[in-house]
Amino acid sequence: MHQHLSTTDVPASEVSAQDDYVRTIFSILEGEREADLLLRNLNILDVHSESVYPGTLLVHGGRIIALSPDESIVRFREVFDGQGLYAIPGLIDAHLHFESQLAHPAAFGEAIVPSGTTTVFGETLDFASAAGDEAVEAARALFADHEALPYRLYAFAPGKKTTPEVTEAMLAMDPVIGLGELAHLSYMTGNADDFRKSALGRANAGVVNCHWGVTSLSDTLLNYMPAIGVDNNHDVWNEDDIEKSIRYGLNTQIKFGVGSPEVIRTMLRAIVKRRWPAENFQLCADNISVDRVLRHGHIDWVISLAVEMGMPPIQAIKMGTLYTARSFHKDRDLGSLSPGRFADIVLTDSLSKINPRYVFKGGKLVAQDRVLLEPVDIDYSALATMPERGLGDLRADQLDLVPIEISADGSRAKVLLFDVYGRGHLKFAQEVWVPYRDGVVVPEYEGAPLNRISLVQRYADGARHTVNGLFKGVSIDTGAVSTFWPAPSAYFVVVGTDSAEMHDNLRQLDGHVGGCLVTADGETKALLPLDFYGVMADMNLTDLVDATRSIDDALLKLGNHNEGEPVVNKLLTLFISLDRFGFMQ
Repeated sequence: MHQHLSTTDVPASEVSAQDDYVRTIFSILEGEREADLLLRNLNILDVHSESVYPGTLLVHGGRIIALSPDESIVRFREVFDGQGLYAIPGLIDAHLHFESQLAHPAAFGEAIVPSGTTTVFGETLDFASAAGDEAVEAARALFADHEALPYRLYAFAPGKKTTPEVTEAMLAMDPVIGLGELAHLSYMTGNADDFRKSALGRANAGVVNCHWGVTSLSDTLLNYMPAIGVDNNHDVWNEDDIEKSIRYGLNTQIKFGVGSPEVIRTMLRAIVKRRWPAENFQLCADNISVDRVLRHGHIDWVISLAVEMGMPPIQAIKMGTLYTARSFHKDRDLGSLSPGRFADIVLTDSLSKINPRYVFKGGKLVAQDRVLLEPVDIDYSALATMPERGLGDLRADQLDLVPIEISADGSRAKVLLFDVYGRGHLKFAQEVWVPYRDGVVVPEYEGAPLNRISLVQRYADGARHTVNGLFKGVSIDTGAVSTFWPAPSAYFVVVGTDSAEMHDNLRQLDGHVGGCLVTADGETKALLPLDFYGVMADMNLTDLVDATRSIDDALLKLGNHNEGEPVVNKLLTLFISLDRFGFMQ
């Protein structure tokens, strides 16, 4: 016997609204009422049949309501000439962390939407963790005007770094659709908070994301997260990781915004070489700077790179559209240009090298030729906090590099070596032998001079926790550069050549909520303040990019030659691995 929901179970107002909607669509298609927009003269990509056909798209109420309708019947208020360009679905970022971009949602939209990204699935765990007792109110403020953004935002409640109470409150918020980045390493022992958050995610029938930890967990432990219903995984770095992830049935997100630029190429080559079906994969930034988006692109760039690596263009596009929508159970709204879906459309002159000429969100033209047409005026200033100093008793000698071990002949010292590009393949931190002369560590490894790095706890209850070592990633002749990250624990990282200069730099940055600071001879050379709980800048895109580039410019004058991501973003990604590999208390 089939059971049917009674209309008494649905509010009468909702039934009435839906009645109006279906009648409106019917009357438009019958030519009795006007649609909002007709996009004409297009070459439309049908991701379902993997074909391209000439046609038109009829849009009303933000959604596509007809493919190539009879123009002798339908009526419409506006017409847009597509100039014979390819029409593809709006691009989707399957996984990113807002705070890792340092940009608030409006500033981030200024960067990504001109690249063709119309939907983002965003994590907020570091933001919520940094906000502490104010996490719930801060999240509401962050999401308050999300519908005014030029892209669609779907968010996740924290799966780690916060209390279950914060997770539960955020699961009830719009636009939160599930549980985000569930912890992985804590399941080795079983953690009550993790179990509670997993239960909350399952009970809310939402999507559950995970940071699966393929490179860290045994095969036995790898079963746990898929077994409890986790939907997707972005913790893959190489061919073996990818094979495991798809074998365990996880939607596998290929990330391009962290680590070495070669990592994304390695993963895309593996997919092509192994001929794994593209339907297993989605594309995501994870962590990416707005500066890099402006220089290279966003999802459009990685789709073009996938084609360059040998993937058929339509399959590459589907990884950034339909397959991502399906992985979040959103393909009734997103991921294809078919009736009923949002009119999120990108017009490009090529399918193999995406070049977003025009970008529509809900049928509204929001970007043209990689420029956002209207600024997004959302005031996030309520999220700004006041600095709370913590380094009043820090001494310069606490930053000295002390050997872990000295060789029998006294000529070498064993020290920690940190590599900014070592994430994902267990080379982030290594114990290495370096020269030792006159009781002092010589900061060089395999003949190459290196800077020193110190990880410093901001708020000490008793003895202050510090970790000192050598560092690959920044190379300055003098001065120092530091960053701060508050989640899950408040720590600074400072890089330099001299303990006194590094100490002075930290004491200066301690006067700010958070950010990145370059100093030399006691003077500030560049500063990027992060006034929103120490993880986001209260800046528009232009000001944020200027500030991040000023850091690099200042470091260049001190001897550093940077490539790839801005130094501030490189240094901030260190905190992920410092936490993951147990260097933070």
